[in-house]
Formats: sequence, C-alpha cells, structure tokens
Amino acid sequence: MAAPKNILFIMFDQLRWDYLSCYGHPHLKTPNLDRLASKGMRFDRCTIQSPLCGPSRMSTYTGRYVHSHGASWNNVPLKVGELTMGDHLRDLGMGCWLVGKTHMAADAEGMRRLGLEQDSVIGARVGECGFDIFERDDGMRPEGPDGLYDEGGALKYNEYLRGKGYESDNPWHDYANSGLDDDGNVLSGWFLENSDRPANIREDDSETPYLTRRGIEFIEQAEGPWCCHLSYIKPHWPYIVPEPYASMYGPQDFLPRVASETERETDHPVFKGFQNAPIGKALARDDVREKVLRAYMGLIKQCDDQMGVLFDFLERTGRMEDTLIVVTSDHGDFMGDHWMGEKTFFHEASVKVPLIVYDPSPEADATRGTTSDALVECIDFLPTFVEVAGGDPAKLDHILEGQSLLPMLRGGAAPEREVVVCEYDYSSSPLAGRLGLHPDQSRMFMVANQDWKMIHFESGHRPMLFDLRNDPQELEDLGASAAHADVRARMYDHLHVWARRPAARTTMSNEAFVKERTLGAGRTGVLIGIVEETELPQELTAKYTGRKAKDMRGTTPGTPGE
Repeated sequence: MAAPKNILFIMFDQLRWDYLSCYGHPHLKTPNLDRLASKGMRFDRCTIQSPLCGPSRMSTYTGRYVHSHGASWNNVPLKVGELTMGDHLRDLGMGCWLVGKTHMAADAEGMRRLGLEQDSVIGARVGECGFDIFERDDGMRPEGPDGLYDEGGALKYNEYLRGKGYESDNPWHDYANSGLDDDGNVLSGWFLENSDRPANIREDDSETPYLTRRGIEFIEQAEGPWCCHLSYIKPHWPYIVPEPYASMYGPQDFLPRVASETERETDHPVFKGFQNAPIGKALARDDVREKVLRAYMGLIKQCDDQMGVLFDFLERTGRMEDTLIVVTSDHGDFMGDHWMGEKTFFHEASVKVPLIVYDPSPEADATRGTTSDALVECIDFLPTFVEVAGGDPAKLDHILEGQSLLPMLRGGAAPEREVVVCEYDYSSSPLAGRLGLHPDQSRMFMVANQDWKMIHFESGHRPMLFDLRNDPQELEDLGASAAHADVRARMYDHLHVWARRPAARTTMSNEAFVKERTLGAGRTGVLIGIVEETELPQELTAKYTGRKAKDMRGTTPGTPGE
C-alpha cells in the first residue's frame, strides 16, 4: 500500500442510501459495495447540495453551494469562470476524465462573449464542466413533439447497440429501456405499468455493464496520475431492468412505505403540491410502487454486480493499491415515501446519500471498516481530491466551500461544521405556476444538524421542522408548533450565517488578504493618516523624504518654471 496517486470517483444516479446492505437493507444484498466499505470508511450523514441531478452535480464538481455557482436547475448553464474539478486537479498535475454522466449545460453565451471556441481544448473543457472526455453519456435520449431532450444523449451507446444488432432509430429507448409483448410491440419503460417487465436487451449490453467496460477501458490506457469520474446512469428512471434482475425481487423484499395520513392531510401548500405531482400520485398507489420497486431494486443489484467486475479488475491490475475510490450518488429517490416520487424535496430519502471512501495509504489503516455520522457534504469531495493530488485546500478556501475528508480518513478530525445546507429552485416546475409564484419566490432551503432539520420557503409559507432524534422517519412536521419556536429561531440563525458567507469573492484568496494586511502599512507607498514622517520606519517613507523639486508656484501656466 502507498499514498494514492489516482482517484476513481464513482457516482450513481438516484441511488438511495438505505438500499445497500451495508446501510442496513435487509433483503437487497450488495456484497461488492459492502466489501469496499470494509476496506474503507462509510459515512452515514452525507448530504447533497440540491435534490436534482444538475445542480447537485455542479456543486460536487465545483466544491461550491448552488447559491454560489448559480446552476440551480437541470440545463441551467454553469457560468464561464467557475473553476471545476478538472481545473483544480490539472493545476496539480493530475488529469481529470469523464466516463458517463454530468448533466452539464455549457454557457454558450458566456463562451461566445469571451471568444472561446467549443472545439478548442479550453473551450471543450469549459463546455464539459472541466473534464476531458473519454465518453460522455448522460443516459437520456427521450423524444417528444418538440424533439429530443438531449441531442447528444446516448449517441455512442446507441451506435454500440446497433453494432450488436439492435435495429432502431433509438435503441436506447426501444431495447435498453423498454419491454416487449408477444406480438413484438415495444412496451415503453416511460410507462410505470411496464416497470415489472424485463427490458428487451441482453443483460451484458444494458447501460450499467456497458459503462463499466468503458470505465475499465479508460483505466487500461490511462497514464497517471489521473482522476476518472465514472458516472453511472442507473438506477435513475426509466425504471426497467433486464433479466435476471427483473425477476429477483418482490413484495416480500420491499421496505415498508414511510408515510403517514397526517402527512397526506398537510396544510402546507408546497409540500402538498409535490405530493400531488404526477409522480407523487403514481407512487402513492401500492400497485405502481410495487412494479417500480421490482425494477429499482434490480437496477441496484446490477450496479453492485458491476462493482464486483470493476473491483476485481482493479485488484488484478494493482490499481487497488494506488487509487483512492469514492462511491456516492447525486441524490436519492422517494419511492412513494411521504407520498412522493422522484427526489425534489428534503426528506432523508432524497438528500442523504451513500458515501464510501477507500484510501489505500497505510495512514488510513486505522479507519478501515469504520463508519462515521459526522456532518459531511458533497462539496467536501473536491477539497479531498485536491489534497490527494498534493494541493492545499486551505489555500483555496475562498473558492472551495467544502472541507477535505482526508484527515478524517487517516484518523484525524472530522470537518468542523455545525449544519449542512441543501437548496432547491423549483421556478421551472408546474407547481410554481399553480401557486402563482415569481421565480424569486420559488426557492427553498434546508438547514440541518444531528438533531433538527428545518425547511425555509422563500414563498412566504411557514417553515417545516423535523426532530431527527425522536422522529428519524420525519413524519411529524413541527413547523407550526409553538413549543418549538426557539428551535426554529436557532435554525434560522444558522441559515442566516450561511447566507452571509463571502461566496462571490473568488479572484483573491483569503491568504492574500492576510498577507497584505500583515506586511505593514506603506509597503506599496500608500500612507493614510500619517501626521509626521517619523511615525513610520524610514524605509516606508524613503520615496517621500529627502527629495528636491523646482518651485512652480509663481509660474504662468504652460511656461517653464524659473
């Protein structure tokens, strides 16, 4: 074992923390991720920065809160000038490559204004969230009356499928994400009634094994040191999976729905609005939830099996001895809990994600197989990677808002953090329109510590509050409880401190400010408030004393002095 020289950053999409056996799922066995946890450290309180793919990922890739980087919704461009993982790591001599999904939208207008051509090296990196691209696959090629959701979605994967005999203009949909009836009709995975059918594809050709192979192909040809972001598409919807996974799980394997009738009868318009979204109404039905859970659990089992393929390869090739491995998710999935689907709210099912970190260095031996309930955020990953690459995250604390986990992995202290913060901007959602909200009002913020979680709504609606110690399932909303007014006040104090942080000043480091003020007055000749020259050391006044000049006071303007 030695200090890691490479980083393998694995992210799943929409993977709940409690659907891994190392996190306590009693029926969904994930031995390969469990094996990694036994070699590393498992984090039990890792919080994302936004319960939506795009903004969550942009926070992970920049090490900054959504409020700071501004990409607050899917396909909102990350503005030109935001430093990303690739920028930081390349400055330290480490390559940074993508295999899979980012959900990054390029700031085309900003690039045009600055004259950056997208086909140039710099332009391509700016347009791809700072990564060099081995293969980008955001895993989405749906098509509606206005065209494709993503013109670049699944292009190489579709080409691969056609080469394997899957004949279609969009095999991503017709085979990888749909079933088939006895008459040869495509049964689209977009319709939840088909979620319990097997996808019409050989398992080895489906998305997760395909992306695993592409990740292995990258590592085989990579010249280090490197960071590889292996970013999986699943278990994100469409909820459908090939055999043998489609038949692995049934109702006897499902976790009970976490929900109460009191929640269903809530008086909170925003919470109720998300329950009444189509996906919420669908997954509130037991028959639909059962179909979806069969596929969701099968997809997760397939992901874990592919981790076995990947980890076996790393061990065989010696990469397990020099590579830091991080496994996480961009957010969870309600799966009908709290009468909601998808991920766009702040319960633990959505905002708490699995995090397993394996550090091969001998210094990490003391923490192998341990767990931590420290308050960790996904913005902590990038400072960790910077430190692994030989940098000093403290010198970037004006840019990176997270904290390195490396000291903790090696037996040191956990990040100093009183609360975690998550944000969601639902300006583009139909709910904002139904509630008649301006985009400025269509935002909400979660602030939480070990004991309490509070949700603030810019719409002016009352906050929501949960007692995480006594109500870990978050079934009782205490946001209107008079007895908990002091708790809400304390949580608002935390939120206000967070909101006042100096997040926009990224062009000059804190270290530079400290250096400037400690050098002493006058080092660059600016002397303010000095009455007599003897008040300062002679070296600071040397440019202003002992000098001679002509007397110009009596001369006519425009003529030489006497």
